Amino acid sequence: MHFGPHLLLAALEGLVTSAVLALTALGLSLVFGVMRVVNVAHGEFFMLGAVLAWAISTAISGHPSLGFLAALVLAPLIVGLIALVAERLVLRRLNYNPEATIVATIGMLYIIQQLALTFYGPEARPVEPPFSYRILLPWFGYSGYKLSIIAASALLLVATWFVLTRTKIGLVMRATQYDSETAQAFGIPVDRVYAGVFALGAMLAAVAAVLIVPISQAHYLMGQDPLLLSFIVVIIGGLGSLRGTVVAAVLIGLSDGIISVFFSPTLAKIIATLLVAMVLVFRPQGLFGTASR
Repeated sequence: MHFGPHLLLAALEGLVTSAVLALTALGLSLVFGVMRVVNVAHGEFFMLGAVLAWAISTAISGHPSLGFLAALVLAPLIVGLIALVAERLVLRRLNYNPEATIVATIGMLYIIQQLALTFYGPEARPVEPPFSYRILLPWFGYSGYKLSIIAASALLLVATWFVLTRTKIGLVMRATQYDSETAQAFGIPVDRVYAGVFALGAMLAAVAAVLIVPISQAHYLMGQDPLLLSFIVVIIGGLGSLRGTVVAAVLIGLSDGIISVFFSPTLAKIIATLLVAMVLVFRPQGLFGTASR
C-alpha cells in the first residue's frame, strides 16, 4: 500500500483505541471530579469486565452474538456492584480522604488482580466477536466490528453527556462536585451520590473492556495499560471535563495509532508522556479543566 492507505489504516486503528480509551478515562475522570478520589484500581475494573465477558460468553451456547450481548449487559452490572460494595466497605469508612483512598485503591488493585489470577488463571483467553463482517474499502478490507466499537462508544459518550447536563441526576452530581457540604445542607444524599458515581465509573471501564476484548484477549494483567493511558487522558483533558476527556482520548489514540504504524509504539508512549509533562508545566488544570480558586 501507498502512504495514503497506510495513514487511513493507522487512523482507523487509532480511532478504535480512542473510543475505548474515552470510555475508560471518562469513568476515572468522573470519580475524581465528583469524589476527589484517585481510583488506582480503575484498571482492574476494566480487567474484570473483560474476564467476566469471557466467562459469560463461553457459558452461553449458540451464536456468538448472544453471549456477547449478555456479557455487554451483565459484565458492567456485576463490576458496578463490586465497585459499590468496595465503596461502601472501604472508601466510605475512610471518609474519602485523598491520601488514604490512594493507598486503599492500591490495595484493591492487588486484591482484585490476585483473585482474578486465582479463579481465572494466568492464560490470555479470546472472546469471539458477535459478527465478523468486513467492510471493503478501495485499498483494503476493514473489520466492521471495530467500526461498531467506535459507534457504540460515541453513543455511550453522548448518553453520558445527556445524563450529566440534561437530567436531575446530572444536576445532583454537578452540585455535589461543586460543593459537597452545601449540597448535603440542601438535602442531597452525598454518600449515595458518591456510591453511584464510583459504580458508574467502574461500569464505564467494564463496558470499554467488553467492547475491546473480542479483538484482544482477556488477561488478569490487562488493566495496567488502560489505567496509565486513562491517567494521561485525564491529565491532558482536565479532571471532570467530559469534553476534555473525549478530545484528549482522540488525540492520544490517533497519535498512538499513527506513530505506532509509521515509527514504533515506544515512540508513541514517549510522545504521550512528554505531552503530559508539557500540560502539567504550562496548564496544570488540563486543556479544558478549570483552574482551582
